Amino acid sequence: MRYGQIRKMDIANGPGIRTSVFVTGCTHHCYNCFNEEYQNPEFGTLWTDKETDQVISYLKEPTISGLTLLGGEPMQNTDGLIPVIRRVREAVDTNIWVYSGYVYEELVKDEGRKALLELCDVLVDGPFQEALKDPGLYFRGSSNQRIIDVKETQKQKQVVLLWPDGR
Repeated sequence: MRYGQIRKMDIANGPGIRTSVFVTGCTHHCYNCFNEEYQNPEFGTLWTDKETDQVISYLKEPTISGLTLLGGEPMQNTDGLIPVIRRVREAVDTNIWVYSGYVYEELVKDEGRKALLELCDVLVDGPFQEALKDPGLYFRGSSNQRIIDVKETQKQKQVVLLWPDGR
């Protein structure tokens, strides 16, 4: 797995001050993607145990509210991310958000993507759509995207949204 950047402190991709990991590789090619260079799976730096240890150390700081996975497309990097997130879960009690161009209903049909999803607390799903762009929405770029409470969705067996009105 490769990554484009690790932000120790990020306030744009989930509530509070978060650590964000931007993986590379994405085949969605959304029009006006905000991270176009991260679509290339060969872009960035190879992930090692050093990066995992670094992320865990950030997440142990009291000012950090959680971890956010985005990219690129995290759900096209499940082989690399699943062991990383398992290590994070063993080391620290934290909230994990994942952004994906896939919708929830697609993710749960794929064994690897479902496995990564089940390690996360919140999913921001759906491809960015320029025609539905709305800078007033919480933590998402376009109104087709949903912010899903993964644990409640699994429990209730139906999609449960955080901020159903989007603001």
